[in-house]
Amino acid sequence: MGRIKTIALTGLLAIFAAPAQAEPLEMTFATCTGRFSALMEHQWLLPNPELEQTTRRRAAMISLLEAVMPPSAGREVLARRIEAKHAQRVLLTRATFNDDSADAHWAATRAEAQIASCAALLTG
Repeated sequence: MGRIKTIALTGLLAIFAAPAQAEPLEMTFATCTGRFSALMEHQWLLPNPELEQTTRRRAAMISLLEAVMPPSAGREVLARRIEAKHAQRVLLTRATFNDDSADAHWAATRAEAQIASCAALLTG
């Protein structure tokens, strides 16, 4: 039984250690555009002093997306934006309107990490 677990664990490690396929740049920018859109709308509902910065970041991400998007990728890019926006909205809602403080903290941390990873694309 120990040998089977070792083989299974080795297989899993090989899968996760394999180099990840790079996502097309337009999909990365589409994801971030969706995330910034969700954050911007959330900040409209619950006024936030960072709304102006979020709006600028979203506009910059849209510009990047438009610059790299192949004409044939329109449907896929739009679908990714919508999916990312929805996922970010769910996290923001869980973080803000949640009776479970541990879950709210987890959602807030995750939402902040996702926005930070997108913001990092704009700052270097």
